Amino acid sequence: MAAERCAGGKPRGRRAAAVSLVALAALATGCEPGTAAGAQDVPPVRATQAAAPTPSPFLTAPAPTTEDAKPSTAPPPSPSASTAAPAPEPSTAPPPRVLMRTGSESERVRELQARLRQIGHFGRNPTGYYGSVTADSVRSFQAKRRLPVTGSTDAVTWQRLLAMTRVPTAAELDPPTERPVAAPDERCLKGRVLCISKKSRTLAWMNDGKVVSAMDVRFGSEYTPTREGVFEVFWKSRDHVSTLYDTPMPYALFFSGGQAVHYSADFAANGYGGASHGCVNVRDKKKVAALFDQVKNGDKVVVSW
Repeated sequence: MAAERCAGGKPRGRRAAAVSLVALAALATGCEPGTAAGAQDVPPVRATQAAAPTPSPFLTAPAPTTEDAKPSTAPPPSPSASTAAPAPEPSTAPPPRVLMRTGSESERVRELQARLRQIGHFGRNPTGYYGSVTADSVRSFQAKRRLPVTGSTDAVTWQRLLAMTRVPTAAELDPPTERPVAAPDERCLKGRVLCISKKSRTLAWMNDGKVVSAMDVRFGSEYTPTREGVFEVFWKSRDHVSTLYDTPMPYALFFSGGQAVHYSADFAANGYGGASHGCVNVRDKKKVAALFDQVKNGDKVVVSW
């Protein structure tokens, strides 16, 4: 009997029976307080049964079933270099035909210059010769119209110019001087006057404010300048030869010392590339010959800028 008792003096067999009754009661009523009605319909979870794991939000979602899957909208893969579209071939169309270029000389060149002048691309009177000034004017026209800038007048450039301008008049095509005649100095507006402008490099033979004839002229260099002011013709010499420079001075009209208006073969040949020794050179022999016959001693000469 002493071997069956535990501390407290109660028999071991009775204590074991009491523990078994308490365990049965706990299994019958559940372990959590306040269980909702009907909880008895849910099978109790055994203490030894592991709870189902909660899926992690960072795990990849399962692939959709076949009926839920949508058609793929991903763009097709970029073509590789070996399958890229071929570059366009360069145009094989021939360039437009060139009608006029540097060195050309014709009436069509004269018309080209007159038409360019109408729209402000040529600042001189037409000469009929296609030089560097004409080429620069054509380049200016081409650049403004976004045409190939070549300086030569091809068929496309010519047609564009024709569409923008009118047919030049006879006076526009064949003016008396290479450069436009300057507005006359006020001292030239009365009487018979040789009105000479250094600015425009022209001479206008005027009678009471009206231009009778006009011509291109050049002047002396910086070392032998042509004098400016108001003078009179005091001597005429048709076949004059300079005693100082031993050079011909045909149709000379002297107005100030040894300075005269006269024809110059050098001016006719070389243009403005040279200069006189102070005289007023004329390059159009026919015009200066006619002028010589019309001018009289005592007629006024005005030289100005």
